[in-house]
Amino acid sequence: MPEAPTRIGSIIERDRGLLWHPYAPLDGPSPYQVVGASGARLKLKNDGGRVLDAVDAMSSWWSTIHGYCHPALDAAIREQTATFSHVMFGGLTHQPAVLLAERLIDRTPEPLQHVFFADSGSVAVEVALKMAIQYQAAVGRAERWRFAALRGGYHGDTAGAMSVCDPVDGMHAAFSGHLTAQLFLPRPPAAKLHHGELSCPPGELANWAAAVDQLLEQHRTELAGIIVEPVLQGAGGMFVYSPDCLLVLRQAADRYGLLLILDEIATGFGRTGKWLASDWTQNGQGKPVVPDILCLGKALTGGYLSLAAVLGSAELASAIESGPQNAIQHGPTFMANPLACAVALASLELLDGKWQHQVSAIEQSLVATLLPLAEQPGVREVRVLGAVGVVELSKPVDVQAATEAALQRGVWIRPFRNLIYTMPPYISSAAEISTIGAAITAAVERVQQ
Repeated sequence: MPEAPTRIGSIIERDRGLLWHPYAPLDGPSPYQVVGASGARLKLKNDGGRVLDAVDAMSSWWSTIHGYCHPALDAAIREQTATFSHVMFGGLTHQPAVLLAERLIDRTPEPLQHVFFADSGSVAVEVALKMAIQYQAAVGRAERWRFAALRGGYHGDTAGAMSVCDPVDGMHAAFSGHLTAQLFLPRPPAAKLHHGELSCPPGELANWAAAVDQLLEQHRTELAGIIVEPVLQGAGGMFVYSPDCLLVLRQAADRYGLLLILDEIATGFGRTGKWLASDWTQNGQGKPVVPDILCLGKALTGGYLSLAAVLGSAELASAIESGPQNAIQHGPTFMANPLACAVALASLELLDGKWQHQVSAIEQSLVATLLPLAEQPGVREVRVLGAVGVVELSKPVDVQAATEAALQRGVWIRPFRNLIYTMPPYISSAAEISTIGAAITAAVERVQQ
């Protein structure tokens, strides 16, 4: 092997033109180098060599709910590494996978009885779509292979996941002619939080439900299922909609023989103030709407390693097992990685008995620090739900200017479109949330100049 050449320049300089970053050109703005991380804070170095201490208002894209270098999560990784770091999951099993699957079944609605571990959120969505198609084929409806999804939705960056993202206002419009043409339902009516309940005007819900039912009835013989992000649409616009819409979709799915897939990759594990975002809805018997397939990810491992889970109902599994393939047609190399499963178990243990208090405290602080921005010129709306705070502007955000303004106040943010938002780690202190609020205020003021 030839000797590696000596590289000249800083890490940031060597990064430019070498590495692609998400949705950024090779010659885009210089990234910040992470030189350390602990608790809710990042230690960043800019291209001038200056080291900045910043509260991570993004939880590294909504995953590091326990912060960085958490001793319990670090220990889980070390302990599993001492046994084995990875084995194939074909023909083999291991304790971390079984224990994690059992724990997820215990913490999700009873009809969900089976677990498929995937590499990432996007792959989890791919697996969920394949499950639905296999189900329909197994029950004699092989012509049903398309999906209904919501306008404004986002489900990932792989081909199948992209096909169920908003094809016009989403992030993948350039690929629309190369993806399966899915059916898109109107965006649900926006919801407001009043006295602990999310709701919308009844007339808006009725009109939306009628439009949805008409579309689903027209396409019922083509559709395998309905896939939605419950209550909070994430990367599609941080949009909060009425939980009653999930009941409408559940009833329609049952009426037309469709599977309901809930993508809780961003919203699961307490982020919206409920354990699952679907817990915001009630079906008349005091129970939340239950999907046929549930996707979980992001915060599953506390942000330590990439892992997602797809949970399916017993009815779904029984049908697939009786079908022509009699197994889910998917098998990732790193399926049920032992390190990821071990740290996910430790993350779930940390959440027990704590997350409600943590998320509630963050919500109260975000309300106090962000709601006053609703009076600022150029601010369209401020939304707070659980540990999510969003400032929607009337024009697109200058990402670089907003980022620099927030960093000057000691906070790392990553705005997109016309949104400056935060999804902080659950372990953030009241002082850190106040710092985030002040930094977002400064960023809003900077981009409005």
